[in-house]
Amino acid sequence: MRIGLLGGSFDPPHTGHLLVAGDAFEALALDRLLFIPAAVQPLKVGQIGATPAQRLEMVRRLIDGDPRFEADSVEIDRGGLSYTVDTLSTLVARWPGAELFWLVGADVSRTFGKWREPGRIAELATLVVMQRPGTDLEALGNAMPETTRVLQTRRIDISSTEVRQRVAEGKSIRGFVPEAVAAFIADQALYSDREANA
Repeated sequence: MRIGLLGGSFDPPHTGHLLVAGDAFEALALDRLLFIPAAVQPLKVGQIGATPAQRLEMVRRLIDGDPRFEADSVEIDRGGLSYTVDTLSTLVARWPGAELFWLVGADVSRTFGKWREPGRIAELATLVVMQRPGTDLEALGNAMPETTRVLQTRRIDISSTEVRQRVAEGKSIRGFVPEAVAAFIADQALYSDREANA
């Protein structure tokens, strides 16, 4: 079984995440792709946004009805700081013999050397850098292991930061997130009473 793993804050998840996940699913011939919201990302400690439970629910609403994708609460269930090496160790035990692909954006790849046990991560899963058109991977440094795969993806100019900012400014987020996610953001009064860049 070939399983793709897409971790992140997902604060909030948006249509760009769906499109990139679809590209990866097809290009890597995956059997399933898991969206894994972090409980607390070590490199984002102190940033305030939606709660882990709220972010998990938004991911579920983002992928609702798409049989290719699943929301996985492994990091939220574990709690505390979300380290990739711990998550991969859990998933390897859950699916012995499965081939795991950990998907990261090109911008994230430059911090890989700061992750906990990067060498062990590379042993547990194939790292896949999703490169958008115009991204210079050489400029990001060589922190990634030699076994890293590079996957060309479409350019999507949507970010969670922009969605939060639009909500804070009272602007529409139609098209940025599915209606079910927008409704949840409105129902929970997310982002509207916080700083736009929280």
